[in-house]
Amino acid sequence: MARKQGAGRSAQGAGKAKAGSKPAAKSAVKKPVEKKAAAKPATPKLATPKPPPTRIAYQPREARAIQRGARQSPYKMRLVMDQIRHKTVNEALALLAFSKKHAALQIAKVLKSAVANAEQAARIQNASLDVDSLWVKYAVINEGVKMKRWTPAAMGRATPVLKRTSHVEIIVAERAGGR
Repeated sequence: MARKQGAGRSAQGAGKAKAGSKPAAKSAVKKPVEKKAAAKPATPKLATPKPPPTRIAYQPREARAIQRGARQSPYKMRLVMDQIRHKTVNEALALLAFSKKHAALQIAKVLKSAVANAEQAARIQNASLDVDSLWVKYAVINEGVKMKRWTPAAMGRATPVLKRTSHVEIIVAERAGGR
């Protein structure tokens, strides 16, 4: 059998190092261990007392509701959502009730759910909640998945149709001053 040149070391140079290469690693030489000074006995550290927690005068409560995959275009839903952002919940629900847009129905459902979530959170914490003091703190429409469909076109072809969906997210919060 013929071996390729440079495929391995020849039998003659098997134990020799190449010129210019690093020398082989030396065997592990133990270094003398320095003796440490006599260790001092560990003194227990006394824990410093924690300061009493500072009380926050008022912490506004928030509640969130999300609907994913609402079957309407985000562009159309944002037109309605921009109208209710930063309004009180009562104003927003009144505006949505008289809107002609189909998106108003979907957004009204999510807003009512956020209000119900705020009431539930207050009930769990055994706290009082004035629903009239709630306002729409954060309201956003995000783009959901696009359902891809096909429709017939001229000359036997097919063209794509994107059926867009939306994610509706609303956060309602209590006003700090009650209103």
